Amino acid sequence: MLDESVPEARDTDDNGPASQDSEAGFSLADDISALVEDGKTYVEAEKAYQASRAKFAASMGKSGATFGLAAIAFIHLALVGLVVGAVFALAPMLTAWGATAVVVGALILGALAFGLMARNRFARISKAFESKSE
Repeated sequence: MLDESVPEARDTDDNGPASQDSEAGFSLADDISALVEDGKTYVEAEKAYQASRAKFAASMGKSGATFGLAAIAFIHLALVGLVVGAVFALAPMLTAWGATAVVVGALILGALAFGLMARNRFARISKAFESKSE
C-alpha cells in the first residue's frame, strides 16, 4: 500500500541556503567584504598608475619644451646670421648704411605682413564666436 516510512530527521536550525553556506565557510557578508577590498585595491592601483603616467607626461613635456626652446634659439641665431650676411652681401653695392636700410626695411615689411595675417586670423576667431542675436 502506501509507503509508511518515516522521513529522515533534519536539523531544526536549518534556515535554507545561507546557513548551508555558512557551514561551508562562505557567506554573503564575506563576499561583499572581499568585493569591497578588491575595489579598494583596484582604486589604489589605478591611482598609482595614473600618477605615474602624469609624472611621465610632465617629465617628457618639460624636456620637450626645453628642446623646443633650444631649437627656436638656434633658428633665431641662424636668422641673425642670415641678416648679417645679407648686409655684408649688399654692402658693396649699396654701402653699409644702404644695405642695412634695405635689410631692415625687408624685415619690417615681413613683420608687417605676418602681423596683418595674424590680425585677420584673430578677427576670424572673434567673428566665429560672436552671437548672432546682436
